[in-house]
Amino acid sequence: MPLTVLLPNAPSGSGYGDPDSAAAPSPSPLSPSGYPAGIVAPRACSSKPRTMQSLVNPRALAPVAPVAVYLQSMSYVDVRMRWKKDASFDAVPVLSHARDLRPLASLARLLSPSPVPVSAVSKLGRSLETPDRRVTAFLRRFPAAFVESVGPQHNLPWFRLSDAAARLLREERDVFTARRADITGRLRRLVLMCPRRRLPLRVAQGMLWHLGIPEDYFKDPDHGIAQDGFQILTPGDGVICQDGDGDGRELGLIGDGKDQEMPLSVLQMNAMGKSGSLAQVPVPLFPSKGLRLKQKIKDWLEGFQMLPYVSPYEDFSHINRGSDVSEKRLVGVLHELLSLFVTCSAERRRLLCLRQHLGLPQKFHLVFERHPHVFYLLLKEKTCFAVLKEAYMAGGDTAIGEHPMLEVRKKYVELMEESREIIRSRRSGKPIELESKVSGSGDIEDCIEILS
Repeated sequence: MPLTVLLPNAPSGSGYGDPDSAAAPSPSPLSPSGYPAGIVAPRACSSKPRTMQSLVNPRALAPVAPVAVYLQSMSYVDVRMRWKKDASFDAVPVLSHARDLRPLASLARLLSPSPVPVSAVSKLGRSLETPDRRVTAFLRRFPAAFVESVGPQHNLPWFRLSDAAARLLREERDVFTARRADITGRLRRLVLMCPRRRLPLRVAQGMLWHLGIPEDYFKDPDHGIAQDGFQILTPGDGVICQDGDGDGRELGLIGDGKDQEMPLSVLQMNAMGKSGSLAQVPVPLFPSKGLRLKQKIKDWLEGFQMLPYVSPYEDFSHINRGSDVSEKRLVGVLHELLSLFVTCSAERRRLLCLRQHLGLPQKFHLVFERHPHVFYLLLKEKTCFAVLKEAYMAGGDTAIGEHPMLEVRKKYVELMEESREIIRSRRSGKPIELESKVSGSGDIEDCIEILS
């Protein structure tokens, strides 16, 4: 009975089973079966054994294309710099008093010209975001706006609005009524910046103060948000809640804004005003005094200005999130957002709630540090405010229009500065004359009498 020897296939050039192939072994590509070339994949057992002749003359191998390696290199320019103080922004009263401006205006809406006990508002410190949540101490800091008196029982403090503060409230309502289309149009732009054309109602509620809209805009039926083109959607209307902490209600546009033409952004209007074309939309730069950039950052910034511009109102799903084009869109979104606000500034942490709804990256707040010629970070009383430089340094050469409610905010700031003078005069014992700023009332004399 002949003896049959079963041996594995020897690869070509391995020197095994082929006397002519004594060269050094070389790496071989994989065969379609997943095994190295020359190695036959194991097959099912066959009744016909392989002979020695088949092992001596292996099958010819098909030519394999050479392996090509593609390398892609990219450079990253670290533009993050140390924060540098700019005294010109600290000297703007409406910015330097921004921390206390909102709780002061909110308390003015809660109080009335008639005295009320402090217990009516003392439990609202958290919602009003007063410093240290001490409402009574906050009211006493601004005697020009809140007049203190002694209650009829238990000598508890009572407060009422001063005549100047009451006039400001009436003026604020009149301005909103007269310029309603302009003011509510800013909220419409904010909703249009969202890819879903919707915004959670609680997020929209937090933006009303910055947009110059009364904070009871969604709660008071007299406002009639439908006449401004808004509607409140509930989960019963087929709304899918995007926020687990909310109640599912969202602010949307009537008809989802499909029939509305997308507006031009401020940067696009600037480009149209200067060159008459949208072929290239640069970002206006306003260097602060003493702020110097490295040469590599300057070169990167020149190339950044030449990149294509994607409007905040356009679809951005085709953009690579890690590209410079995506970063320019991010700068454009924050530029457009701040231009909608009354003071073109906002507390930086308040912008975090808009990240998911505007399609912003996880650490989008770092763009304020990477672009110090566009934004300025104002540090005031342990609070960081993001300020749009163009609104304060461009003069009249900008498409950013003054907000109708800005003058009212400035008058609130005047009341805050007058209150500081009242307290200072009380401590020094010197009289104060403020008739030029607050006229037609005896509030200043009443305040000085209470403080003494």
